[in-house]
Amino acid sequence: MAEFKSGFVALLGRPNVGKSTLMNRVIGEKVAIMSPKAQTTRNKIQGVITDDEAQIVFLDTPGIHKPKNDLDNYMDQAAFSTLSEVDIAIYMTGAMDKIGPGDRFILEKLENIKTPLFLVINKIDLVHPDDLLTLINEYRTLANFAEIIPLSATQGNNVDELVKEIKHYLPAGPKYYPDDQLTDHPEYFVVAELIREQLLLQTRDEIPHSVAVVVEDMNTHENGKLVINATVFVDRESQKGIVIGKGASMIKHVGIGARREIEPLLGEKVNLKLQVKVQRNWRDNPLFLKRAGYDQRDLKN
Repeated sequence: MAEFKSGFVALLGRPNVGKSTLMNRVIGEKVAIMSPKAQTTRNKIQGVITDDEAQIVFLDTPGIHKPKNDLDNYMDQAAFSTLSEVDIAIYMTGAMDKIGPGDRFILEKLENIKTPLFLVINKIDLVHPDDLLTLINEYRTLANFAEIIPLSATQGNNVDELVKEIKHYLPAGPKYYPDDQLTDHPEYFVVAELIREQLLLQTRDEIPHSVAVVVEDMNTHENGKLVINATVFVDRESQKGIVIGKGASMIKHVGIGARREIEPLLGEKVNLKLQVKVQRNWRDNPLFLKRAGYDQRDLKN
């Protein structure tokens, strides 16, 4: 009988290339939020898959980009900090994306890592095969990739092949998590992320990424429902009005959408109570960033 394998795999790349979509596809459940907007992922989101052959622990990292504030610095550090703790690094890009300075910057950072480096080209369903081959040949000149795997995270094309190759490179090892565990993040964190996802989806271009969600408590029950109190923070008073909406219509829709995602996760009915507050310049406020779950010290652990 073959040895059981286990290890950690980092998903790296520029914003909005589909890292969260890929991890959710592989895991089979939503453990990372998704939206059409760049920089949706702010932390290292850990997802776990376990079968008879291996346990693979994925780290879905924030999209790497030029930092403009303390939050951006946190996100870039969160991405690069994974490299010291993984067995495989995956650089992910989109099949429609031309190679730019951002790609070269990240690949230079990855040049001297000791772990195998995969290139995953996502969204192959959107390009002609000839264009895909040209892109693969261009990337071959930029880094020494152990494997190059084109796939479609949304449709699932070639995702099984990626998992197969990951298993091939993983070392023999133990199970780090129980068979049925899909993520290591506490419920507070996941609930806050699901609320933030709905904010991004519902407000579209009206609200930039100056929104944060803090779950204040989720310990009590009323009328057979778990009561969750959460605060939505924005940068400016005008954004507060947009998030609340006319007659509180927007925040109501956000709450409805978030409850639909939260209840299956927690396995019970939820009474979600949302309030909206202004916290000016929170992305450059270390104390607030810590409160919101973006603590620089966590990246050193």
